[in-house]
Amino acid sequence: MDRIVIEGGTRLAGEVRVSGSKNSTLALIAAALLADGTTILRNVPRLRDIETMLQILEALGVPAGWDPELPSALRIEGGAGVRNPEAPYDLVRKMRASFLVLGPLLARCGTARVSEPGGCAIGVRPVDQHLKGLRALGAKVRLDHGYVDASGPRLRGARVAFDLSTVNGTQNVMMAATLAEGETVLENAAREPEVVDLARTLTRMGADIRGAGTDRIAIRGVSRLAGVEEDVPGDRIEAGTLLAAGIISRGDVRVVGIDPAQQKSVLQKLSEAGAEVSVEADAVRARAADRVRGIRVVTAPYPGFPTDMQAQLMAVLTLASGSSVVTETVFENRFMHVPELRRMGADVTVDGRSAHVRGVPALSGAPVMATDLRASAGLILAGLAARGRTTVSRVYHIDRGYERIEEKLRSLGAVILREG
Repeated sequence: MDRIVIEGGTRLAGEVRVSGSKNSTLALIAAALLADGTTILRNVPRLRDIETMLQILEALGVPAGWDPELPSALRIEGGAGVRNPEAPYDLVRKMRASFLVLGPLLARCGTARVSEPGGCAIGVRPVDQHLKGLRALGAKVRLDHGYVDASGPRLRGARVAFDLSTVNGTQNVMMAATLAEGETVLENAAREPEVVDLARTLTRMGADIRGAGTDRIAIRGVSRLAGVEEDVPGDRIEAGTLLAAGIISRGDVRVVGIDPAQQKSVLQKLSEAGAEVSVEADAVRARAADRVRGIRVVTAPYPGFPTDMQAQLMAVLTLASGSSVVTETVFENRFMHVPELRRMGADVTVDGRSAHVRGVPALSGAPVMATDLRASAGLILAGLAARGRTTVSRVYHIDRGYERIEEKLRSLGAVILREG
């Protein structure tokens, strides 16, 4: 099993380009099922989660894969090729975002059978809001031995008021509504950039969508959608992670290939902590010549501070001057990295949904174990700043969401390698 080995203490400096957004790509792959003809997605990261989604399309009978003539591009032949509208448990259990095929399959085929995604290491993420929305569109939905069976040959527009903000729920119902009769209005819709990315691509396919990026999205159904060519935007969470890597090493890192407007909450907290942040049209530079200072941070749905950056920021704050409080409001079990940070000498105490972080002068390298995707990123950041060697095991977690993370950090000067 692979592990990442880091010799800490090296100051990171230089420029690095982020890969395409994992979360946007997964939704766009699902959206391709709605279209007639071929969809080509460019700037796609080569990640475990992307491969899992391609395997699901293969199980559905849809030809999809990496384009041999275009770098970092996927070619998806569209929903007309669906032969078996069932996404099996063995694939869906690997990645919750694979549940996104439910809405497109239902809209395109009139029927869908998708395994329930089950639990998650960082907390319960129920799909009841997905099902509530599809039922409002007229689908008949029932649970059958761990599968969601949905049928609705003629979906009709409706008002859907989500009980809570849900990114995948908003995306699933929005995709189903693009081919429904009449208008659908989603209230309390998620505002994340990944929802906007999906709406933009669906609109280019021929959908009629208004309000993406607000909490009220209106979709007027159309009779068909067509395949498109689309560039996947840069990954905002990877960008934040790389900026945090520069700060924790007291370095100077410029991250390119992103929309800084999507980074406002992260950049605000890095600035509050004392980092020097400068913004360009498609890049952000962050510098920290000395220890950062303690701050308070609360995770929240976009445009609040992203839960996917919580572990990385906590790693930075373990070395801050003073104390910090990190409150997690999105997932109930997202402090699993704390015991591993303590092994490295961090002073962190968890009290319910809040973690109290008292900054220490230095961390010590140690063997640690990743428990989930973002926790693994936080541990790697801690290893970059620690004295001595840190070994991060179970790195298959980080391979789900970061493309060649060790190579990018090495290009900035980190002493880091992957061992098989």
